Parts: sequence; structure tokens; C-alpha cells
Amino acid sequence: MITTQLYQSGKMPESETKQRIVDFLFSELEAYGDPKKDIEKAVDYALNDKPGGFILTASDEQQRLTGVTVVNSTGMQGYIPENILVYIATHRNCRGQGIGRRLMEEALHRAEGDVALHVEPDNPAKKLYASLGFTNKYLEMRFKKKG
Repeated sequence: MITTQLYQSGKMPESETKQRIVDFLFSELEAYGDPKKDIEKAVDYALNDKPGGFILTASDEQQRLTGVTVVNSTGMQGYIPENILVYIATHRNCRGQGIGRRLMEEALHRAEGDVALHVEPDNPAKKLYASLGFTNKYLEMRFKKKG
């Protein structure tokens, strides 16, 4: 049986739990992940008071993490979606069991306003996102400053 846990401003995880979340995401995002320091920034942002966001975790009967999602609020209602789903990952041994879908559905339910996410073109999770109603409205382009 999988249980979920919500963390946000006012309902913060213990520092050991926060580190487990960061380590889990770093490990399980694999090719679609970011450096650990960037993951930690997104987690800290989600736990801040304003604009903040939230983190959902899924755990098995032994309290082992099986999935994590991080949603950051943008504070930009109306012209940019109010939320960005920054990370979602399930443990590599638990994929295909509906944990990612459950986390996504709960995150979409809890989020106040619209939700955007970025997904790599070859990421198999695109099918899940499309099945939940996400559409590909824009081609994202980025300019990165050197240095």
C-alpha cells in the first residue's frame, strides 16, 4: 500500500527527510535530472512561504520513498501558469505501478490554478502528462548567459 505525504510552508519535513527527498530526485530522475544543488533550490523554494509551492511524497509500507513531486508556485496568475511542476520521479523498481499518476493527480488537485511542466521530447512520461490533459502549446526557447 502506498501512502502520500504533503510538505509545504507550515508543514515542513525534518532536515533528514528533506535530504532524502533531494537525494531521491537526484538518483531517480536519471537522464532527466539536474545537479543536486539545483534540485535542492527547487525543494527549498517549494517549502518557502511566498510564493512557495508544495512537495508530495509517496512511500511504501516500510516508509521507503517510492515517488516524489515538487510543485513551485509562480505568483504570476493570468499570464503564466500559477504553478510549475518542477520534478516528478518514481523509484526505478516501482515504475509502471501507477505511483507517478497518483502523485500527478494529487498535485493537480492541490495546485491552486494552472500547472505547467517541461518535458524532454524523448521522455516516456509524456504519455502520462497527455493522458492527464497537458497539451504542448509552445515551443520553449532559452537564452543562457555565459559565465
